[in-house]
Amino acid sequence: MTPASTLDEEFAAAVSRHDTRIAALGLTIWVGSEPTFTDRCAQSPEWLSKPLGGDKEQRAEALLRELCWSFPGGLLLRSVGRQYPGEQRPRWNLGLYQRRNGDPIWYGPPDPMLAPAASASSLGAGKAGRRLQSTDLDNWVSALAAGLAARCWLVTRVAVEEPLERRLLIRLDATAVAPDAADPRLRRPAIDACATPVSGLRDGLAEAGAYLFVLRLQELDGLPTARLELPMIPEVGMFLAVLDTVAQACLASHLPALLLAGYPPPVDATVEWTTVTPDPAVIEINSAPSADAADFLRRSSEIHAAAAAQGLAPYRLYFNGTVADSGGAGQITLGGPSPAASPFLCEPRLLPRLVRFINRHPSLSYLYCHDFVGSSGQSVRADERGMDALDELGLTLTLLERSENLSPELLWHSLVPFLCDASGNSHRAEINIEKLWNPFLAGRGRQGLVEFRALRMQHSPQRATALACLLRAIVAMLAGEASAPPLIDWGRELHERFALPFYLEQDLHAILQELAAAGLELGEAIETVLLRDEFRLWGQLELPGGTLEVRRALEFWPLLGDAASPEQGGSSRLVDASTARVELRLRPGKGDAVGWEDWQITAAGVPLPLRRERDGQGALGVFGLRYRSFVPGWGLHPALPAQVPLRLRLRHPEHAVDHLVTLHDWRPDGTGYAGLPADLAVAAARRAERVTLEALPRDLVWPLRSAPAAGLGPFCLDLRYLSG
Repeated sequence: MTPASTLDEEFAAAVSRHDTRIAALGLTIWVGSEPTFTDRCAQSPEWLSKPLGGDKEQRAEALLRELCWSFPGGLLLRSVGRQYPGEQRPRWNLGLYQRRNGDPIWYGPPDPMLAPAASASSLGAGKAGRRLQSTDLDNWVSALAAGLAARCWLVTRVAVEEPLERRLLIRLDATAVAPDAADPRLRRPAIDACATPVSGLRDGLAEAGAYLFVLRLQELDGLPTARLELPMIPEVGMFLAVLDTVAQACLASHLPALLLAGYPPPVDATVEWTTVTPDPAVIEINSAPSADAADFLRRSSEIHAAAAAQGLAPYRLYFNGTVADSGGAGQITLGGPSPAASPFLCEPRLLPRLVRFINRHPSLSYLYCHDFVGSSGQSVRADERGMDALDELGLTLTLLERSENLSPELLWHSLVPFLCDASGNSHRAEINIEKLWNPFLAGRGRQGLVEFRALRMQHSPQRATALACLLRAIVAMLAGEASAPPLIDWGRELHERFALPFYLEQDLHAILQELAAAGLELGEAIETVLLRDEFRLWGQLELPGGTLEVRRALEFWPLLGDAASPEQGGSSRLVDASTARVELRLRPGKGDAVGWEDWQITAAGVPLPLRRERDGQGALGVFGLRYRSFVPGWGLHPALPAQVPLRLRLRHPEHAVDHLVTLHDWRPDGTGYAGLPADLAVAAARRAERVTLEALPRDLVWPLRSAPAAGLGPFCLDLRYLSG
């Protein structure tokens, strides 16, 4: 067995070669990600379904502190977070702001979070250990006002009633007219304490050229701590100048610590902004984009290590060994160092080609996906919205490819009606372009970004990087092509054939061959990681002259109607997850390929018409089984009982006995587990023990029957039609 360190080195070398190939084409394809982590052993709401509560914020602070140690020289900023429908105020948002060249960006006092060893009294103390008081606040304000004025900016003190708060308003033009003291915006509350407008986060004062700084002493662990709320600053140069002035004022005032809060900072190609935010059941890290895959691997490794240090995992393990997503997925975003440098805007026909390519290759939608896929899922394919939508999409792509002056506005406006779910939500599209050139997303809609959402949270930084390399290589290949192959109407085959992992793997092999033919081969080390079966294998049984492999396949859960949650007025996203699917692969035994095709597998008395296929290991038979795994409290087909365990009879004409394979959803003896699986290896062992094999006398009567036509397709038998 090759040592892990050698495999890591080979993988890193393959990633470096990938970057070299992309650079040789003169392409700039930056890549970012949104990894999510959870406390997989917790049973509290914030780790199961809720975005906030419990110890989530404290765990996020500890995670960000780990990242700060890994990426020194940065600034910790507690900016305002996102606010979602039904929430009263924005969520918290912890961020790390850095220069890309590694030079320090902040030399002022640290955030209290970065001084865990310091006592609360020292963080709330000024010069000579005194408790911070209003006089310290006045000294700090005076020092900051003087520093800002020294930059030839107009500085105006704003009258306030709060005894431990001061406000400064600045304009870059020192000859500007002083602000109107009666302007209510000068007395606005803290930005994180009020609801974000539906139109998005904006700073009306800053848009008018006036920047409001709010300085106060805030209680932290019972003691006053300096806090500065920053306005929305439009460009990086000004923001860095402000930080330099703030740092000097803090040091001159002998402040031991500083909470920096307010609006998110500006970002360009010279700086990076990584945030740690709450999401339902997870902590999400919005990683700063990387200029190449090697840097993406480095960042991903640091993030995974920081999360692991806080007991947070990129997956969930159920008692029976089933592996699930962390709960927040693991999207990957491609773009450029600036909107104008985005590959999708530099070559506007690239995105239409990408839409065609993904339509023709469903493995990009399903092989690495989370559990909630399909027409009502979280990453809806453009062809999952019906034939009418597919026809119109085909026309749109044709018109875009004919256009001689394809502007970013036209590109976004043309595609966004198709890259969305059935309700028009583009954030639930497999190809999410809400940040490509969206005029309706204030402050962040025109970034030239394309997000790939059909991705579960990957278990390792290597797997995430392999996917980043795959997507970058596809984009690079399409950037140099002019062909426009027609869209494929997959029909029922999309959710039948491509529900089986075997056909997804075959499709991925076809993609890898296309990349190699274009001179963009990923290399064995990356391809091995991409093809690694991390969680779908349920069990493998050795038979006389054959091997049976059982894998978890995809299931496309339907969205339930409004009656499921009438109190929500039709806003429910409740699905029926009671249907499951497995894939069977029957292979010749090692060294004994004679007669393996004569094996007959029956389920519920129906002989399965195995599809004869080939892969890298040779010939095999493939087929799927669909069944109801449990009866939900509210779901489809209320009279349909659960159909577990599944029992398969295997018969070979040359063998004296039959074989009974039983697929259990739980421990075969029915007893409980001692606890959740300790790790992925234990989870795999628990899955394997749920597949049992026993010999049956050949004379045991097991009558055969025909399946209803509606229940038997070319790729799968739906056992629900055979219930009762």
